[in-house]
Amino acid sequence: MDINLTDLDQSYLAMMLKPEDDRLRLHYYDALADSELFVLLEREPKASDIDPKVFALEGGPLVLVFDVEERLSAFTGAAAPYAALPGRVIATALVGQGVGLGINLGVASAMILPPSAVQWLADTLAHQPAQDEGRPKFFHPPQALPAELMRVLTHKLSRIGALADYALLGGVEYEGGRRGHLLAFVDANQNAEAALAKTATEALTFSGLDAGTLDVTFLASGDRGLEMLKKVGQRVDWSKPQGPSPKDAPSAPGSNPKKPPILRQRGRIV
Repeated sequence: MDINLTDLDQSYLAMMLKPEDDRLRLHYYDALADSELFVLLEREPKASDIDPKVFALEGGPLVLVFDVEERLSAFTGAAAPYAALPGRVIATALVGQGVGLGINLGVASAMILPPSAVQWLADTLAHQPAQDEGRPKFFHPPQALPAELMRVLTHKLSRIGALADYALLGGVEYEGGRRGHLLAFVDANQNAEAALAKTATEALTFSGLDAGTLDVTFLASGDRGLEMLKKVGQRVDWSKPQGPSPKDAPSAPGSNPKKPPILRQRGRIV
C-alpha cells in the first residue's frame, strides 16, 4: 500500500526523532485533533448513533482510528463499517469512558494513547478564549513573534477555510496602558467568529506558547480601526480550499456541535 506521508505521519516522525521536545509532541496532538479520522465501527452508523468497535486489550480497551481509509481496510482485511470524524470530536466523545485510542495500527506511525492522554487532549480543546472589552489607544508594528506561532496559526486557519478574507496582526496599546498583540480577522462570517477566536487560542497552545496572549477581534472593510491597523500591521493569509461554502457543505456525523455523535459501547472484541 503506497500512501504519501500524512500530516499525522510527519508530526509523528518529528516527535520520535526528538522525544524530549515538548513542542513536537504538541504538534502531534494538534495534527491528531485537526485530522479527519476513520473510526472502525461495530456496525453501520445510524444518523448520529455511532457504535465503535472496542478492543479489550491487556492494557485497557481501545477504539481504533486511521487517518487514511486504505489503512483501515488494510488492517481489517475486509470491508468494515466506519465513520469519518475530526480527531477533536472523537477525543471529546470518548471522555470519561475509560477508553484509549489506537491510531494507525499496523503502520509505521502507529500510536496508542491511554485514556489519560485522550482526556488531556479533550480538556485542552475545550478551553475557550476569555472575552474582554478593551479600547485600543493606538496600533504599532508587531514585535518579533515566534515563527512557530505563525506557522501553526496559518496551518490551522487553512484547515477551516474561507471563514474570513484575511487577518491583520499588530501591536496594540489599550486605554489604561495594557500592551499586547492583536489579531484582527477581516470580513469574517459572523457565525464563525467563535471558531476563529478558538483557532487562534489553540495556535498559542499547540505552538507551546500557551502562557502567552494574543487578543482577537473582528473588523469589517471600511472600519476606521481597520484602516489604522493596515498602516502598521502584518497581513496574515492562508490557503482557502475551493468548493462549497461551510453552510452548503454536507455534514458528517459529529460535525454539528449541537448534535455530537453518540459513541456507544455495547460489546468488546478481543
